[in-house]
Amino acid sequence: DPRRPRAQAYLDACFGDRRVALVGDRCGGADPEGMLCGFGERDGRTVAFAAQTGTATRPAGYRTASRLIRLADRLGIPVLTLVDTPGAANDAEAERQGVGAAIAELFGEVAAARTPITTLVIGEGGSGGALALAAPGNTWATPDSYFSVIAPELAAAILKRTPEEAEATAGQLRIRPQDLVELGVIRGIAGHPGPE
Repeated sequence: DPRRPRAQAYLDACFGDRRVALVGDRCGGADPEGMLCGFGERDGRTVAFAAQTGTATRPAGYRTASRLIRLADRLGIPVLTLVDTPGAANDAEAERQGVGAAIAELFGEVAAARTPITTLVIGEGGSGGALALAAPGNTWATPDSYFSVIAPELAAAILKRTPEEAEATAGQLRIRPQDLVELGVIRGIAGHPGPE
């Protein structure tokens, strides 16, 4: 749903103005349009967050999220990740900046973290660019989200199907939250924080 709440609405609902941003990947890059990272306070407790904004995430966004998770793990702070991306940026510049390595690093940080990580899929959850932020065994989804190794449109194209067949392809991929619960991919379906 194009009117669905985005990351900013969730962060506002969860932390209000009691949050501070963590910007930059320590390699000279930042992705403020694609990934919001920082620390917030809720009910007197500090929580780290890495939130995709609904656009293609750049390599610097993945590296910043890795940096955040390492820091939170060292400090024993729980992490909330919000997934909403059609996938990783795949242009020539993203390739030069090492998008594949940045995604792989984030997969490793999430898998190795000792601090609790909770993931909520709030929109598009397409490709490894979304999967990298997903906490194994502790991922939830909103009713109007999807989560898959590939976006339905791209899967249809790879299968040499017409764009009109993307919806049928999505059904075959079983990407709806109900399907994901049934398959054991996510723990459950969560609601929205309210109107944006």
